[in-house]
Amino acid sequence: MLVRIRSKDGNFRFDLAPTADVSELVAKILETTNNADPFTLAISNRPRGNETLVSTINGNLQTLGLSHGDLVFVSYKPREESAPEAATVAESSQTAHAGGAVAKRPWELVQEDPVDTYWRSKDGKIPRERDPRFCKHGPAGMCEYCMPLEPYDAAYHAEHSIKHLSYHAYIRKLTPKISATTSSTALLPPLSQLSYKVKVPCPSGGHPPWPASICTACQPSAITLQSQPFRMIDHLEIASTAIVDRFLHAWRRTGTQRFGWLIGHYEPYEEVPMGVKAVVEAIHEPPQEGELDGLSLGLPWEDEQQIKELARASAKPLQIVGYIFTDLEPEEKDRTRTMYKRHPQSFYLSSLEAIFAAHVQKANPTPLRSSDTGLFGSRLVTAVLTGTADGGIDVSAYQVSEQACAMVEADMIEASVDPGIVRVKEEDRSEDSARYVPDVFFRYKNEYGLDVQKSAKPCFPVEYLLVNVSNGFPQNPSPVFHSATFPIENRPGLENQSIEQVLRQLAELHAPDIPESSRGGDQRQRAALASWLSDWHLVAFLGTTQLISSDDMKVLIRTATSPNLDDPTVLDALIRTDGWQTLMTFTRETTPARPAGSGPSGPAHTAMDEDIPPELFDQIARDSAGQGGGFAAAGGSERVCPHCTFVNTHGGSDCEICGLPLQG
Repeated sequence: MLVRIRSKDGNFRFDLAPTADVSELVAKILETTNNADPFTLAISNRPRGNETLVSTINGNLQTLGLSHGDLVFVSYKPREESAPEAATVAESSQTAHAGGAVAKRPWELVQEDPVDTYWRSKDGKIPRERDPRFCKHGPAGMCEYCMPLEPYDAAYHAEHSIKHLSYHAYIRKLTPKISATTSSTALLPPLSQLSYKVKVPCPSGGHPPWPASICTACQPSAITLQSQPFRMIDHLEIASTAIVDRFLHAWRRTGTQRFGWLIGHYEPYEEVPMGVKAVVEAIHEPPQEGELDGLSLGLPWEDEQQIKELARASAKPLQIVGYIFTDLEPEEKDRTRTMYKRHPQSFYLSSLEAIFAAHVQKANPTPLRSSDTGLFGSRLVTAVLTGTADGGIDVSAYQVSEQACAMVEADMIEASVDPGIVRVKEEDRSEDSARYVPDVFFRYKNEYGLDVQKSAKPCFPVEYLLVNVSNGFPQNPSPVFHSATFPIENRPGLENQSIEQVLRQLAELHAPDIPESSRGGDQRQRAALASWLSDWHLVAFLGTTQLISSDDMKVLIRTATSPNLDDPTVLDALIRTDGWQTLMTFTRETTPARPAGSGPSGPAHTAMDEDIPPELFDQIARDSAGQGGGFAAAGGSERVCPHCTFVNTHGGSDCEICGLPLQG
């Protein structure tokens, strides 16, 4: 069969047998190249992107999917330019092929989120019922009027006002149907990360690298800004209204703005074909300085890795799914109402906020098998608490497009004084900056309804970078964390966290007296303690006290996020840890002890101790200390009960607790 090759050395044709090994094709390609390094030789089904190293491909041409007349694009690096790189590739290749193993490509090593694994196992088709007007077949038949629709069907999305395709529907649209004649290059990942940076060094190798020189082979193409056809996340769901209320408490008390990271997980979102939603279970507030009209935030924050590891260890693994901030200002005439600042005539996200979102999304890519690098896009959501038209407070959610992330990475854009406008930076050829800015355009409809293209230099509307995300609360809330009473971190002066407060509350809950379920105990006390522990801010604080080891903290977070806190055994694993025993020791030492003579002396009288009213213990303590009528004040003899060791200083012959005769 005939295989066509296109490389920077020209166009070539090779006549090979369908059963020929791919190594034969590689050998013929190397004959046409000029000093090519075989370890950097890559093939693709298109001029740019989807390159696959031939060193990672095994099999013959037919099994790879190559058919008669297929065009294969070839790229490589000259031997002298890639000598160190070639040694590394050769080393890894030898390791990978040891014992007959095949080297895996980057996207094959990716461990995707469970929600991606779920959607990859589904066909995603939209079912339709039998149409009584057009369907002429029986109930078991199917025709074009009732057959399921593809998840990317444009008419369905328009009918249901779905502006963006979900990520997996978009991938399904790009991926060709698999058949026996499908080429191997067509089965490569359909996506590659967008980049507007100059390629250094230049692939042609014919001139000094940027900023000394530039050519069409290394410079980025012109950019046309357009609405992104897909979105990485389709819906933001906040598990409980209490989460937002606790977050707003700081603004209500101080009037300063607040920022928090959204801790949660991803789930399928059935309202959109093959959709994904982010479910928020808690808001963690990093160190920050709030102002009336903004805030200052440090990135990365001090406890970032610790918080991420703690979240991953929960019973249902959690992660950072986005961030939220307030932009609230009371009205001057009515302080009970908030100002309506973000609307179609103003802006939704300011240019500064959009650039910040691009920085955060670029730093947190999503592991996906649909990209040639194994990473693509980001699912981090930007949520804003802002005023509404009726003076209330509501949540708005957004992402920024892949174009926005690529422009920020290339240092092409900056914020402007007008929050609704983004500025395009000037080109800079200095060695410190070395910024290249290609032509940037955006399209819009003018007053005559005509589609017009306009240069984005020096500025363009921020809406071209935004992707809308719906949001809401569940109808039947079932949050992972059952409590929201512990003070929130990094609110000095407003809410203070202290270990003394934790120990005091543990004592009030009788935590030191709660044994493992196999030894009995009060189930109501056990359930109350489990519910109190199910608080993200409490667990995160205990992780900073150094009283509990990292391994024991994993047990604690799994206990706090257990789906069934009413289970009698839910606390058993935690009670057995050394960290919990240490915490209970501190609780006993900091809690006022009962007087020595006020309780039963033996284990056989445990039930009697539970029946004694607490007020009587207080009276015993006062009497033992000589307060309120002790032995000296009464002037009588002290008599003791031989059964429960109760000391009677008020006279009488019988014990006030058990009724047995007293001994003098």
